[in-house]
Amino acid sequence: MEQETIIEAGGAPGQRGPIDHKRRQQILQAADEHFRLYGYRKTTLADIAKAINLSTPYLYKFFDSKQALGEAICSQCLNRALAEVEELVAAVKSPVDKLRRVFTGLESKGWGFLNDERKIHDMVLVSFEERWGSLARFKDARFQLIRRIIVQGRESGDFERKTPLEETCGAISNMTDLFFHPMLLEQAGKSLEDEALAVANVAIRSLTA
Repeated sequence: MEQETIIEAGGAPGQRGPIDHKRRQQILQAADEHFRLYGYRKTTLADIAKAINLSTPYLYKFFDSKQALGEAICSQCLNRALAEVEELVAAVKSPVDKLRRVFTGLESKGWGFLNDERKIHDMVLVSFEERWGSLARFKDARFQLIRRIIVQGRESGDFERKTPLEETCGAISNMTDLFFHPMLLEQAGKSLEDEALAVANVAIRSLTA
């Protein structure tokens, strides 16, 4: 028997009722399947309710809107992407190499959404356009990852210490948006791996000057 995948939705706004309720997980599973198959914009709460033999009003016991469901699924996808970037970062020791992998890893994840999970790419695009809370949490986690690398580099003597830490981390975190933002990747129409590496190297030169 295939093991059920648990979708973590903690921290997503618009949630109601007990977090560990079995119905909540069924709703999240159905939403995830529909968003991946039909896309976030084309899926309705009625579609999700019908898929698991529930009434649409029943869904409101757990989520106050389709956006609340979208944010829960989007958080799952973004968290998974960042976790994979963190694995790439952890595989190297030098803070210089770690920072390069943040840029190229995020570009790879964004490009992967666009080419391999187009419906997820479209949902992430909505999160950027509508400034969902799931995106804000992702950006904060990305900032914290970069901050840990910068702190390590300062402690090891690889990076300069004159520029305020938060200012440095914020600027570099914003630079990575150039290679993860779904609209920019879509407009480019090609992998931006080389560009991501080039910008990472510019950032690194500013930190090591």
